[in-house]
Amino acid sequence: MALTDIWFLLIAVLWTGYFVLEGFDFGVGTLLRVLGHDDTDRRVLINTIGPVWDGNEVWLLVAGGATFAAFPLWYASLFSGFYLALLLVLVALILRGVAFEFRGKIDSPRWRNTWDWIIVFGSAAPALLWGVAFGNIVHGVPLDAQHHFTGTFFTLLNPYALLGGLATLSLFTFHGAVFLALKTTDAIRDRARTLSRALGGAAIVFGGVFLAYTAIEHGGWTWLTSLVAALLLAAGVLFAAGERDGYAFASTAGAIIAVTFTLFWSLYPNVLPSTTDPAFSLTTTNASSTPYTLQIMTWVAVAFTPIVLTYQTWTYWVFRKRISRTSIPAGGGLPAARR
Repeated sequence: MALTDIWFLLIAVLWTGYFVLEGFDFGVGTLLRVLGHDDTDRRVLINTIGPVWDGNEVWLLVAGGATFAAFPLWYASLFSGFYLALLLVLVALILRGVAFEFRGKIDSPRWRNTWDWIIVFGSAAPALLWGVAFGNIVHGVPLDAQHHFTGTFFTLLNPYALLGGLATLSLFTFHGAVFLALKTTDAIRDRARTLSRALGGAAIVFGGVFLAYTAIEHGGWTWLTSLVAALLLAAGVLFAAGERDGYAFASTAGAIIAVTFTLFWSLYPNVLPSTTDPAFSLTTTNASSTPYTLQIMTWVAVAFTPIVLTYQTWTYWVFRKRISRTSIPAGGGLPAARR
């Protein structure tokens, strides 16, 4: 296997890790005002992801950095064509991070409510926009012979991409509800379990139509990965209904893995297809860095990946216990999850 293919696979793995881990973060944030009936409830929800949300975003930074280093033309075309969409994602992520830290700084209901709504926006917007972005990547965008994007922002708002956005939003929200059922107790857990069934149905509908469309267009192994994703989603709904929270979470995580690999499998060997002329498409070959650069990157990845994985696994192990309303002390902030 060529180094270009290896790095395409590694980038797919990085995006998969990001969507699995940050996916439940997005789901928790999106459901903050739905499942949190008062400030204490909402602090419980925030504390479930308090110790891990910023670490989960490292996967995005590494995926972006790997794309820049391994496939610079892919990176350049993406950021020129998807500039406004990616800027919205960046703004939403920044606002969400600020909101987590600032909501407890002033003891005022109005202050906290404002930041809570910012958390909802900062979670739901990326969950939607990442699906739109990857829908466009798989579907293709207008590129000229120099691989320059020749469309507009509205070019990205095609039906397939919008369907992808609804699929990721519903899937991540379902994933977050299942995570909350796994991480909380009492009334919050019961509400999360009840809501997860409806969210699972929405994920099956939007995700199923999106995957079916993708499999019809690209065929081959995408039929198998799409079927696996659909079965795992259905299993997640059944496990959630049976109050088997751990199995439900494993199922939704597996579904996200299957969906992400379906998208990358549909894409290969292209990295950004051109709808203007297939000859103008960016591929793993014409968009890659030099072999020497890929060799250096491979050795760096071999050396540091185990360290990162070990640290993140340790973090999840330390903060593995459920959180209840009794875990929340008086006052605002995130102290309960960090103790």
